[in-house]
Amino acid sequence: MTTTAPSDVRPDPPTSPQDSSLTEFGYRQELHRSLGRYASFAAGFSFISVLTTVFQFFAFGFAFGGPVFFWTWPVVLIGQLAVAACFAELAARYPISGAIYQWSSRLSNRAFGWFAGWIMVIGQVVVVAAAALALQMVLPAIWSGFQLVGDDPAPTSPDGAANAAVLGVVLLVLTTLVNLLDNRVMSTVNRIGVTAEIIGAVLIVVLLFTHSERSPGITFHTGSGGSGLLGALMVGSFMAAYVMIGFDSAGEMSEETHHPRRTAPRTILTALGAAGLLGGLIVLGGLLAAPSLTDGRLGVDGLSYVLTSSLGDGLGRALLADVVVAVAVATLAIQTSASRMLFSMARDHQLPFSGRLAKVDPRTGMPSAPALVVGVLAAALLLLNFASPDAFLAIGTTCIVMLYLAYAMVTGPLLVRRLRGRFPADGADETGAPLFSLGRWGVPVNVLALLYGLLMTVNLAWPRAEVYDPAGGHWYFQWFTVLFLALTLAVGAGYRVFRSRATVPESSEVVPASYA
Repeated sequence: MTTTAPSDVRPDPPTSPQDSSLTEFGYRQELHRSLGRYASFAAGFSFISVLTTVFQFFAFGFAFGGPVFFWTWPVVLIGQLAVAACFAELAARYPISGAIYQWSSRLSNRAFGWFAGWIMVIGQVVVVAAAALALQMVLPAIWSGFQLVGDDPAPTSPDGAANAAVLGVVLLVLTTLVNLLDNRVMSTVNRIGVTAEIIGAVLIVVLLFTHSERSPGITFHTGSGGSGLLGALMVGSFMAAYVMIGFDSAGEMSEETHHPRRTAPRTILTALGAAGLLGGLIVLGGLLAAPSLTDGRLGVDGLSYVLTSSLGDGLGRALLADVVVAVAVATLAIQTSASRMLFSMARDHQLPFSGRLAKVDPRTGMPSAPALVVGVLAAALLLLNFASPDAFLAIGTTCIVMLYLAYAMVTGPLLVRRLRGRFPADGADETGAPLFSLGRWGVPVNVLALLYGLLMTVNLAWPRAEVYDPAGGHWYFQWFTVLFLALTLAVGAGYRVFRSRATVPESSEVVPASYA
């Protein structure tokens, strides 16, 4: 089936071969193509942002799993590398914004692809909120003056949860402003932030290992809980699962990247690989350098406690300042990725107010309306933190489940295509080199990616009372992830039913291309 472009968005004459690649999908080049290889890598790495996510969820992983939770890291990394390898193949063949939505639509059908995009974009909005909350883990540890609400900075306390929401809203205002500027400004901020994060992460790893208090053998010890080894690993895996998402952002920015068929596949894999290596070393270093594994502080204050206690207040706070930069850049990158997903779906007239959401400022090359929508919705989610400290974990886990499910809605149809022999392995990138391909490893890697994604989705969404409602009395937090996902699907189905009954001219529809 060939691609049909809507009558009002016929592609302009291409200005370069890479711009002309969009014409086969029925789109014209509107976003400014200004990102190089490092900027593409930065898009994926900053979404993952090991300093943001490891500092945010280290305490949780240790509190439930004890030192043995470290081993969930390599397991999750292997699973996500399988997913990333599948995505790298698709990024080479479909270098389009709205990656998950576009890929799923072309691998399956328009309705299934729409739900994949809908789940993904809602999940991304929740991830933006969750990332902004991470400031609470570091700013009060740098200076008590950042605790604007109450006196207790712990994110699990009422004061800490409320303060996290305040700091998060301030950060969202700033990232939204950057997302309204020229994409070169956004890219520059992102690249500088990622460089600072990588330097800081390497320095933290070196300092933690040089201040070790114990041997790596400690990672074979479980915590003091009664859930046993399997239970500790299942819940402890939440941290690793939360960290290693978002590598698909390099594909999300394809329409703004030079030579995307060649660049995006490589940066998807290198972003996840670099983050996986650095994050694993930070987790291990934190366990080895912690002043104590039994005083209870590591399960509450996490790595901030390790840095300030083991390295001294001066150096520890300087490194925490670098973590603040990482949090800000991660929030910016995730918001950018979510706005590109909204833009891509709106360009296909698949969302309410599509005309406004699909509009690109010709001067800045940025879709401003999606950035505003994502920022406002994420800020609204932060208000849940005022209701209860348990919202912190509910928000964080919900966003992971949404993204994992959306990923499975790509790897599943992709596996079906492979088994039917309908996946195009051949082709050339912009330089004439062969497209990235898994070759004969395609089926086993794809099977691993799908099984891992489905099992982890169930594990994350399982309504464990001891995890989601430890204080009791808040059943809605225990079932928050399941309820939120059900609501997302219900609203999406309702919109599609309403839309199918409305009069929609055929000329306003974009028919996604399928594999021939």
